[in-house]
Amino acid sequence: MPVPEDVQQEMLSRLRRIEGQARGVQRMVEEGRDCAEIIHQLASIRAATHGASVFLLKQYAQECSTVAGREAGSDERIAELIELMLSAS
Repeated sequence: MPVPEDVQQEMLSRLRRIEGQARGVQRMVEEGRDCAEIIHQLASIRAATHGASVFLLKQYAQECSTVAGREAGSDERIAELIELMLSAS
């Protein structure tokens, strides 16, 4: 299933933010910053990637529920969604 344009833009925004955070952590390591500061930033990155995953899963779930009522093979799509949700948690 292709990602709708509005969802794509939101995901790209989130991913760019995560990329910036990762670059910031690289600089912190290069500068020899305190380990606790680096760990806090890594936790922020983890939370941001989890948030992006949840956002995309919600979009996919909405699409699956819409398709489930009108399309053959929707059971397979729902099963795929469940597997994605389990792997993302």
